[in-house]
Parts: sequence; C-alpha cells; structure tokens
Amino acid sequence: MVFKLVTVFVVPLATMVLAATPGPYHAPPTPYAPHHPGPVYPKHHQAPPHHPAPHAPQGYCDPKAPPKCAHHSDLPFCLEDPEYPEYEIANKISQDPIFEKKYSDVPDQSADDLVEHISEYQEDAFNYAYYTGASKGHSPFDLSHWAGPEGYLCPSQVDYAKIKRAVNVEGYWRIILQHAPKEYGYASYNYTQTTRLETCLTPDSACRLIAPCYNSKCTQKYVYHRMVSVDPCDLYRGFFIDTYKLPSACSCHVPH
Repeated sequence: MVFKLVTVFVVPLATMVLAATPGPYHAPPTPYAPHHPGPVYPKHHQAPPHHPAPHAPQGYCDPKAPPKCAHHSDLPFCLEDPEYPEYEIANKISQDPIFEKKYSDVPDQSADDLVEHISEYQEDAFNYAYYTGASKGHSPFDLSHWAGPEGYLCPSQVDYAKIKRAVNVEGYWRIILQHAPKEYGYASYNYTQTTRLETCLTPDSACRLIAPCYNSKCTQKYVYHRMVSVDPCDLYRGFFIDTYKLPSACSCHVPH
C-alpha cells in the first residue's frame, strides 16, 4: 500500500481579503514637457466707465438761459438781437387789424418832453466823457472831480431805447415786441415800445460837488415797466403783457 503525502497550506482569511482589495489609483505619469513661459503682453490701463452728464431732452428750451445777445453783457436786457424773430412777429401783427390801436406807443421821446429845465441837447452831452473830462485830480473827492459847468450830481447814461429782449420779474427771458418792418411786406404795421433807461455810470461812488464829510453815494433807481412780449420758447403762444424791472434814475443819497 502506497501513501501520498499531500501538503496543505492554510492562509488566514484576513490575508486573503487584504490581497483582494485593490490599492489606491495612480494615474500614469505624463510625459515630461519643458516649461516655456507664455508671451507677456503690455497691460493698458482701462479707462474708467463714461457716465454722460444728464442733459435736457432734445429740443428743450430753457426760458432762464441767457440768449446770444446777452452772452457778453451783465445787463438784464438787449438793445440788439441777431436772433430776433421779425418775420413771426410781423405775421402776428398783420392778423390783428386793430393791434396798434390797442397798444399805442410814443416813439419820439426825449428830455424836451420828460425832463424839466433840461433840453435834449443838454442831456445828450451829459455822458461819461463830459464828467470825467472835467476832473483834474486822482482822488474822487478832489475839488475838480466831475466839476463841469452843469450836470447831475450823479453821472448817468440815458437811452431812449427800444429793447429787443429782457428778463422779466420772475427771471425769464422774453422777446419784447419791436417791429420796424423791412423786407417782409408789412409796411403798414410799425409797432414799437420806447423806454427811457437811465443807468448810473459810477454806482455807489461819491456824488459830485458834495463835501466828503457827508458820505454821499450815487444810488441806482428802478421802475417796473409793462410791455407786450413774446415767449421765445413758445412763439405760438402769441402776445401777452409782462413786467420788467429796468433802471430809471441815478440819485444822490446822503445818509444820516
């Protein structure tokens, strides 16, 4: 009888389980590539975002904005106006047959009619050159300061003007109705509004021929005028009466 020897190896269960559990995954190594830095482009400073300032709607008309005739003047009125709407005004006047009877004017005005004891010739001579030409000293209180043979205590400029535009008492610019017909074929409609303007040549200065001890001062006076007007922002509104504060006199004031 022959016996065969069989060798049996006993492996622990824990070892078998450990051998069956897969290990952590490792990605295959990537092929080596040499490092070459990319191109460097110059950086430009980006401009800040542009936020446009708020603006008026297209076609908006600001009634308080000074017109072109007042761009180089601090006066609240214009005696000349390159943008004066003559044609529109002439057309409006022609549609009212009794317009001139409703709004009559005294076109010929002068000192002969409005200033007692002073003629038009005398008043026209009382200008800036007349008063300053008589002064022989540098001080405004010099004995010869503004010492002409005659004149006002406070030098002033007088104009019998036909104002084209003016600021009303509310601060709005208005077109003043002044129609001297030219080439528009409305020869029978000649309507004007004449205003006497007297403006101090040297406001707040000492009055001439008054002793310095009185502390006199030239003061500008104003008067309210009501004139037929047109709204430059709405010509189709038609004519209306508006009120304006205009210089009327230059007086000498002596305080207590």
